[in-house]
Amino acid sequence: MSKQMTFTLACAVVLSAVVPGVAGYLSARLEAVETAERNLRALEARLDVREARDSRAVSLPAPCLRTPVTPNLHQAPATALGDQPADQDKRRLRDMPAWLSEPPATQ
Repeated sequence: MSKQMTFTLACAVVLSAVVPGVAGYLSARLEAVETAERNLRALEARLDVREARDSRAVSLPAPCLRTPVTPNLHQAPATALGDQPADQDKRRLRDMPAWLSEPPATQ
């Protein structure tokens, strides 16, 4: 056989192995991309359903015609807010343990 015929047969053998391999690789990659896209669409649909289920209406379906009466809350006396008489402060200091009422000793 001539060198040219040998080269042509070698190229044909190589191409007969490479072309189907590349075609198979590309089709597998394309199928993987399509599968990932399908999975992504399914996950997005599940997320949309979950968000729709978790969302609640901001307002009531019927307008509020009358504000309900709230019970009167106990009003704290002014003395509870820090406006206490001096004798109450003295009583509080008398009931306090000595180690709390004395300033810490410096060394």
